[in-house]
Amino acid sequence: MVWTPLHAKIHRTIKSRHLFLHHERLLVAVSGGQDSLCLIKLLLDLQSKWSWYLGIAHCDHCWRDDSQANAHHVANLAKNWGVNFYLETAKEPINSEGTARNWRYQALNAIAQKYNYQYIVTGHTASDRAETLLYNLMRGTGADGLQALTWERPLSEKITLVRPLLAITRQKTGQFCQDFQLPIWEDSTNQNVKYARNRIRQELIPYLQTNFNPKVESALAQTAELLQADVEYLEQASQQLREKATIGSGDHLKLNRQVLQPAPLALQRRVMRQVLLEILPDAPNFEHIEKLTALITAPNRSQTDPFPGGAIAQVQGNWIIIKEKSL
Repeated sequence: MVWTPLHAKIHRTIKSRHLFLHHERLLVAVSGGQDSLCLIKLLLDLQSKWSWYLGIAHCDHCWRDDSQANAHHVANLAKNWGVNFYLETAKEPINSEGTARNWRYQALNAIAQKYNYQYIVTGHTASDRAETLLYNLMRGTGADGLQALTWERPLSEKITLVRPLLAITRQKTGQFCQDFQLPIWEDSTNQNVKYARNRIRQELIPYLQTNFNPKVESALAQTAELLQADVEYLEQASQQLREKATIGSGDHLKLNRQVLQPAPLALQRRVMRQVLLEILPDAPNFEHIEKLTALITAPNRSQTDPFPGGAIAQVQGNWIIIKEKSL
């Protein structure tokens, strides 16, 4: 085996970030593109040092004419490497990015549960992280959205999603595949600029590289990394504040304004966001959070208009009362 600087970097990353331990079962999501091929090659090469049990999963969205051939290609690679292969095929074509992503994670999670894998490993890179930051920034989001692509996150009670390549750019994974002559399956949909992420990848990032910063992908990925630590700290502090301020749960919740008033605005907003995440049918937007936060200092008997789903919040003395229906 040829040991490259990229092998060394990923080995150090896994060790320093405690992404995996020895002898664990890793299900690697392989699309056939350069990032996932780079990932599986690195993990196969590192396997002797870590004694992992590796499996390969491929999700066929059925949205391209060559998707079946693509799946067959990945199956052959798994067979040649002596790795167990699992295929999940969509019952009907999925052509929305968001729907495809949700279906893919559900499919991977089901495979992992069925075959007892502790981790699902994906080939997301620093380039993906930069694109996600830009995408969410333009949609309007706080720090949570800007750092959304994290090193690891729980997918279910026993299964964790891990992204070991988050410090590596797409340029590096492409060079690695070229050096090792890995047979990349080119996904034609990656060139289709009707998808917002492809426009960011094909048009916006190159423009920023040419006109502002040749290393803009790495710079944005580092920003996401810094934001991740900030968000983790703020979420923990907000959770502690919320526990001190809250009485009740579900459809009858009381928040103590005296406890919340001295707190910094950043923590007040996060407490309200956490509360709204539990009571609203969908994730709260900026306006939802702001109108609930405003009640911390509002006059007695102030109240909000109904939130989605019908809940209303009202000030009663030192308390913010949240109920399913108007009081």
